[in-house]
Amino acid sequence: MRIIKVRDYQDMSRKAANVLSAQIILKPNCVLGLATGSTPIGLYDQLVDWYGKGDLDFALVKTVNLDEYVGLPAYNDQSYIYFMEKHLYSRVNLDPQNVNIPNGMNADPQAECRRYEKIIDDLGGIDLQLLGIGNNGHIGFNEPDNIFYRKTHVVDLTESTIEANKRFFEDVSMVPRQAITMGVGTIMQAKKIVMIANGEGKAPIVKEAFSKEINPLIPASILQLHPDFTLIADEAALSLMDV
Repeated sequence: MRIIKVRDYQDMSRKAANVLSAQIILKPNCVLGLATGSTPIGLYDQLVDWYGKGDLDFALVKTVNLDEYVGLPAYNDQSYIYFMEKHLYSRVNLDPQNVNIPNGMNADPQAECRRYEKIIDDLGGIDLQLLGIGNNGHIGFNEPDNIFYRKTHVVDLTESTIEANKRFFEDVSMVPRQAITMGVGTIMQAKKIVMIANGEGKAPIVKEAFSKEINPLIPASILQLHPDFTLIADEAALSLMDV
């Protein structure tokens, strides 16, 4: 496990974008595992900037997203496909045929999980997986539990996650209660994993996940076992750790 300590959000975004851009340059047809939420927006903006300057080409890149809410159509502005279109897909030359995200509107969510897992397998796995970390230690939507779920699955969101996400909706009652997410096993099979974290609010869970024993009640803690895992975090997020 490598920890890169940076000054602030802008520095974190740029350094993480450096890692992703290097992956694209070294392997133009790479498979990128992508994440949503407020944390990676600066990273995506940086990638778009470099694309606009001609430094990056996404023509052959394939993407697989971590998760999607169950029951939100693609046109809903809180769906993750909408988020990715807004912040990345529509701003670079990604081939729509190479973009993959779970279909939260599939009438059979379990079948959707199997379909999505097969897509990842057929692509040959993920070259680089981008992650954030939830305040309860979740990665993707893998919530605290007694076990680590291996494959893509349907998850019931915890109250803490619903509470954290309610700011994106008009009312907490509108926050979906389920999501489809890559399993911890699927994430751990990625060849390289990069996590980004910023702000004092993430400091307690960053310390819990990466300075203590591995525990499925802190899903992110399993990343300590990955052979090529890098945490890029600002000074505030690392303020409780001895780095």
